[in-house]
Amino acid sequence: MQEGSRGPVLAVDLGGTKIIAAAVLPSGKIVSRNYCLTLADEGPEAVINRLLSAVNGATAKAKLKTSELTGIGIAAAGILDTEKGIITTSPNLPDWHDVPLGDILADRLGVATYLINDASAAALGEHRFGAGKRVDNLVYLTVSTGIGGGIITNGKLYSGANGCAGEIGHMTIEAHGPQCNCGNFGCLEALASGTAVAREAVRRLNQGETSSIAQLAEARLETITAETVALAARQGDHLACDVVTKAANYLGIGLANLVNIFNPELIVIGGGLSKMGDMLLEPARKVVKERAFQLPARTVRIVRARLGSNAGIVGAAVHTFEQQLDRNTEA
Repeated sequence: MQEGSRGPVLAVDLGGTKIIAAAVLPSGKIVSRNYCLTLADEGPEAVINRLLSAVNGATAKAKLKTSELTGIGIAAAGILDTEKGIITTSPNLPDWHDVPLGDILADRLGVATYLINDASAAALGEHRFGAGKRVDNLVYLTVSTGIGGGIITNGKLYSGANGCAGEIGHMTIEAHGPQCNCGNFGCLEALASGTAVAREAVRRLNQGETSSIAQLAEARLETITAETVALAARQGDHLACDVVTKAANYLGIGLANLVNIFNPELIVIGGGLSKMGDMLLEPARKVVKERAFQLPARTVRIVRARLGSNAGIVGAAVHTFEQQLDRNTEA
């Protein structure tokens, strides 16, 4: 199972719904995968035990011993102290506060363990093996239930002073806009995420506007999702098209800010809403051309991600390989 001089990494995507563990080679190839439900409401200790079980399952499927692993990489949403391996807060894990997950796993498994924000991990994955391959300066956005991001500058992940850089979804787009889950108002996430798209559609339906969205949801407005709105929009429904365009315009404003600040060669859009394709991206690209400075706006390409749900797993592995290489170099 070895590849070159380095063994595989065990990468974990720690989500609010499920935990995915996979053995990943330096080439980015996933050689085994195991998953289980997170059941986050049972608390940190129970989740950590399930995480350990998923890790052991993925290792067994790959016919590996834990001692053969180069390291373990954990991708998780939230504010992480990546240097210390601590999950300070996470929207997916509501009862987790200052949990030293890195040390806990390293102690129990005897393998060096590294934490990384899930969107930053996805940025690394897309940069190394996906849409951003051979691109030195890119920004990655995952546009799904929420909005996260990762920034690659000069071929390296930009992490900031505490490893918290890349919270793109929480830039303020509209000062008096709707309240975001983070507590602020008018964040990009509150205006252009899948949650925002569904909420806006429901708001307008409750005001008495007509739309095929209601029929698709069988009149149960509480079941409406961004996917429901996208389906109606593809069928030409006026309200659905308007909701998607509005979200795309807000997304475009956020992208224009990123273009002016970072001057990237590429912006990669992943997450569930990216499946809307040009229905979402074309209006957003138009806003970028209108709002960003001309030179960086002409330079940047805005494309869909390629790795799909594997981006975070692969990126967590890349991060771990890089951290271990740095540690060996310093030694």
